[in-house]
Amino acid sequence: MRILNYGILAAAAGTLLLLAACGENSPQQNAESSAPQTEAVTTVTAAETTTAAETTTTAAYLEQCRAMLSEFPPEDLTEKREGVEYPEFVKLYYDSQTAGRETGLNVLVPPDYTVEKKYPVLYVLHGSGDTEDWMAGDMVQLSVILNNLVADGLAREMIVVSPYIYCSKDMPRCTGLDEQNFLNFDNFVNDLETDIMPFMAEHFSIAEGRENTAVTGFSLGGRESFNVGFSHPEQFGFIGSICPASGVISGTGEPHLMERADFCFRENAPELLLLSCADQDGAVGDIPYQYEEALTENGTEHLFHEMHGYSHNVESVKAHLYNFLRMIFPQA
Repeated sequence: MRILNYGILAAAAGTLLLLAACGENSPQQNAESSAPQTEAVTTVTAAETTTAAETTTTAAYLEQCRAMLSEFPPEDLTEKREGVEYPEFVKLYYDSQTAGRETGLNVLVPPDYTVEKKYPVLYVLHGSGDTEDWMAGDMVQLSVILNNLVADGLAREMIVVSPYIYCSKDMPRCTGLDEQNFLNFDNFVNDLETDIMPFMAEHFSIAEGRENTAVTGFSLGGRESFNVGFSHPEQFGFIGSICPASGVISGTGEPHLMERADFCFRENAPELLLLSCADQDGAVGDIPYQYEEALTENGTEHLFHEMHGYSHNVESVKAHLYNFLRMIFPQA
């Protein structure tokens, strides 16, 4: 394991030396949307859960989430405020057995992070043309969004992890959107389970359990957040997906992750599944709508967040994060 530093960050296993710098921003456009502030479009459907008590609890929680769901974020979402601290993501390197190489990820901790406290963890996954630095960079402004919400009492303090999700022993970078490259992205679920989550648990003060673990992602990262969440519902209590790419279910592209009828949770249903899509998305088209239809057909409880006038860009990511960050890890 190699960890570089420009500062010292306290960690559960001791004091780690870290590199407090992120990479260059993605060239992806940061276009502003002029969409009107209309009422959010949401869908909540019923699904079986393990017990009647769980059903009641989950249904009540989803109703609370539906009530707070906003189609668009407030205009001042990414404005820095006096008196609010905005820590930067720190770059770490871990030994990935799955990829067979040293791999980078970025970690954001609360301003008053201490090993005396356990924190829930959110994993945020980038798209096909980006790296672990995109979600952690100045374009998304995740630290500003999160810490403004925490300051307003609208979100919990949490650790945020932005990993590199392309995982192959033969190909270090994505070379195209063909079947082999998709399979390499799909292999990320193994890297997360085998390498990243143990690494985080060893070096940070992590609250354990699915009620303290969330995942979301954009585009190809949205496909992989579904892959992670549906593969390991026993570990992830909160699942988000932003403008997800094709191939999650049969009939939406190959290689697909599961059959359409299997796009459900027969047990360990998450506390929250939030699917966000943009109605002007020229990259993935109607694929997210097909996922929403399948979730509804299968009786899978979820929230559907449609952004009118938005497209496949960072503004959709921010709108999703505004909702998802406020919903995950509710206080007991």
